[in-house]
Amino acid sequence: MYRVDGVSVDEQEEYIDFMVKYKDWISIKRLAIRGFTKPEEVSYHLASIKAAMDSRAYRILGIDTDALDRIAEEAAGGRGKGPGVLSTALGFLSSAEAKGRVRQACADDTVAKLAQPYIVNRILAYAGYEAFITPAAMARLYPGLKPPKAPGMGRHKKKRQELQASVPASHGGA
Repeated sequence: MYRVDGVSVDEQEEYIDFMVKYKDWISIKRLAIRGFTKPEEVSYHLASIKAAMDSRAYRILGIDTDALDRIAEEAAGGRGKGPGVLSTALGFLSSAEAKGRVRQACADDTVAKLAQPYIVNRILAYAGYEAFITPAAMARLYPGLKPPKAPGMGRHKKKRQELQASVPASHGGA
């Protein structure tokens, strides 16, 4: 047993572990679930994993998500929020101009079919709707909710700063 915030707890029995190393992408998200872990913390953590996967999955397939974001913003931009934005923006997506720009943002015609759902989700976000639970939506609903810090990250930064401070200025130090 050990103590956290003055409370004795046993080793965690439940946890979320998400780790990816694929080419230049490294993502590690961990959450130990203990008796005092709130459901909204678990949901926030799962939403952050989904957000990380979604953004990368499109890029891995050769889809330029920045270009798709610009198309979605242009389709919905400047019209405010609400259902009226959706009908106008979705109508723009069926235009030849939008279809051509979507195709240019994709590696080939096959993955271009996956770009449409991405753009629709982005348009929904611009119109003030969320199709899925997102970290931002969770943070709005639960203002005290903060993402858990990865174990040890702070001490590595501190150690690096201490090492840099110990190097004489004549040798490139602080």
